[in-house]
Amino acid sequence: MRLQRLISLFVFVLFICNYGFTQNKTIRLYEGSAPGSESWDWNEEIMKMGPAEFSYNIVNPELIVFEAQAEIATGQAVIVCPGGGFHFLSMKNEGYDVAKWLNEKGITAFVLKYRTEHCFSDNPMQEFMQKQPNTDKFNKDIEPVVGMAIEDGKAAVAYVREHAADWNINTDKIGIMGFSAGGTVTAGVAFKYETKSRPDFAAPIYPYVGSFGNPPVPDDAPAIFIAAATDDTFGFQTHCTRLYNTWTEAGKSAELHVYRKGGHGFGMQKQNAPTDMWIDRFYEWLTNPD
Repeated sequence: MRLQRLISLFVFVLFICNYGFTQNKTIRLYEGSAPGSESWDWNEEIMKMGPAEFSYNIVNPELIVFEAQAEIATGQAVIVCPGGGFHFLSMKNEGYDVAKWLNEKGITAFVLKYRTEHCFSDNPMQEFMQKQPNTDKFNKDIEPVVGMAIEDGKAAVAYVREHAADWNINTDKIGIMGFSAGGTVTAGVAFKYETKSRPDFAAPIYPYVGSFGNPPVPDDAPAIFIAAATDDTFGFQTHCTRLYNTWTEAGKSAELHVYRKGGHGFGMQKQNAPTDMWIDRFYEWLTNPD
């Protein structure tokens, strides 16, 4: 009897292991090569640091689906764009953990792996930091990939809307959220969408917004939610206040939270800091529309 129970337990563990990695469907965003990067011939890589996971050298943009359980599904969807200075993507802290939290609230999430710079070592974080002292050159060098990443964000919104029925999503409840560089993508989409790629709401979290000029706020601009910390390492809190002012001066709906402490890249980290609760404020905003 004991042996039988052990065999049953072993079979159950195998079942969980086998399905734990496949329950989140991955969707390639483009058929064939992504437009503008057809000549890219390097391979995507993953770097792990403890529980953290970073993807880099992304050539083929993908959506990783975290579908809300039918019993609690709200019909809302959020495309989540991790950050990483366009050199890597912080997949866990600013991707998977966000998606899982949203799932618990009945919101279907799609983690977007957008295109990033080509890194030549196995440490994209180090490459990024080495380039940082020369900010002007850095911003000029990444300009092409920023444009591609924003196009990936737009394509993601359009894809989710086109296939909304597959996940019981309402076509007028599809938004986009991003962190740092992912916030740049999010803000870029909120400024530069076409009809099919218009997000119904946008949430750039500690974004850099100097990468795509100063386009006008669209006439039918979505409502935006912005969050950052006053002690942001890169000073992106000033980008957040500027974005908020730009939106409200255009007569559009915006909510801004600048917390006293939390640094840059707080994502879903619990630091015993004011930023620990930002996602609760986002949920309140999302469920209490204008």
